[in-house]
Amino acid sequence: MRTLALEQLLPSGVGYAELKVQENRTANIGFLNGSLVQNNTSSSGGIMCRTFLRGVWGLASSPLISEDAMRKVIQKAAANAALLDSKVGKPRIILPQRSAQGEYLFFTTKARASIAQKIEYLKHLDDYIAEKYPDLSSRGVNFGQLDMQKQILTTDGGGFLGMTPRAIIVVWMSIDHDGEPIRHYELAGGFGEWEDHFEDPSEHYELIDRVYRELMEKKEAVWARAGTFDCVLDSDLAGILSHEAIGHTTEADFVLNGSIAGEYLNQSVASEIVTLIDVANTWDEQLCPVPVFIDDEGTEAQDCLVIERGILKNYMHNKESAQKLGFPLTGNARAYAFSDEPLIRMRNTMIVPGKDKIKDMIASIEDGYYLIDPSNGQADSTSEFMFGITRGYEIKNGKLARPIKETTISGVAFDMLKTVTMISDDLDWTCAGMCGKKQQIPVGMGGPAIKCKMNIGGRS
Repeated sequence: MRTLALEQLLPSGVGYAELKVQENRTANIGFLNGSLVQNNTSSSGGIMCRTFLRGVWGLASSPLISEDAMRKVIQKAAANAALLDSKVGKPRIILPQRSAQGEYLFFTTKARASIAQKIEYLKHLDDYIAEKYPDLSSRGVNFGQLDMQKQILTTDGGGFLGMTPRAIIVVWMSIDHDGEPIRHYELAGGFGEWEDHFEDPSEHYELIDRVYRELMEKKEAVWARAGTFDCVLDSDLAGILSHEAIGHTTEADFVLNGSIAGEYLNQSVASEIVTLIDVANTWDEQLCPVPVFIDDEGTEAQDCLVIERGILKNYMHNKESAQKLGFPLTGNARAYAFSDEPLIRMRNTMIVPGKDKIKDMIASIEDGYYLIDPSNGQADSTSEFMFGITRGYEIKNGKLARPIKETTISGVAFDMLKTVTMISDDLDWTCAGMCGKKQQIPVGMGGPAIKCKMNIGGRS
């Protein structure tokens, strides 16, 4: 992506303006039952300017990246803001600022692999599956990479140049059992480029063997019972619940639009052992799956302490919501594509690890469930949620028992969190989190396992 001298192009006489140059690059390779069925790369990019005049925004974008295109986009954005201001007539508003500047380019430092080498790597994995597990009805190995590179400049002194990559391999297998297909998959990779994760195919044999073993266990699965049970939610499930059912309700634009979290500030919403944070970039001296140091409004990104020892303390903000609600900036404004406006988005949302061991959490349950892998689900502004569960086990007399068939869980998150009695001492991030709030964008979610009461769909 070309880097331009943006400072000379910003408008004068405008209260606030942002200028962005962005390019997203994707690569996908896929094998299905031994055949190469996907091999493509793409790139999309352009420029966007957003201006703020009193209480309204003007936005304009162009897929052309040149100084002339920038001038036109800036003029159009300013004109759009002026037009809206003439119609709305809001009083003058000054946006808060905590501007920062920096360069965060996470290109790999290792020798680049060619497309041919990547294809051979994936074929090696597919050949391993085919030779070792010939009883499968179908199998697949898929690779996807997304590189998001952007340059931001704002009139209040904020700006950055960054490139954030993510590379993922998905291994999936399927069998036919009693006339129905059963499928299971697992992911490898995460933050970084191909070269940062995938050097030797044999490093993923253990993952492949685990996928097959867990797939075979599903053949013996039984129906879960319907009702409310003591459950241990593994980290992936606890993470997606933290993101969907708690995180979204505490994004300040949702709060301004009636989220239930607007009624709970400084009140108890969870057990006192629960602390939930939207982490900006680093936890325990390790980069998170989606590190954000400066957001798309040029604001320094800081951790947002959402729930502290059970008490709802903060919301996630962009500049406008922080001004309206009187909160400090958190640096949560993010956009996916060059033409997208920055929205209040999570970065890396998690419950802080506790002091318990998963084995002790399981041992503490006489009759319940250990729920591991989630599928798609939904939550609304009341924190009510429903998620699919694709893998789990019965717990009988403190021990894992039979695997269960796919089921669902549901409830109200702020009620469910009050039932949490144990939190594991480990931390595990999912490597491929995506959020679909108006725009798809990578997010980090995960955390420890939690023990709580959960409503399970099943057969009585």
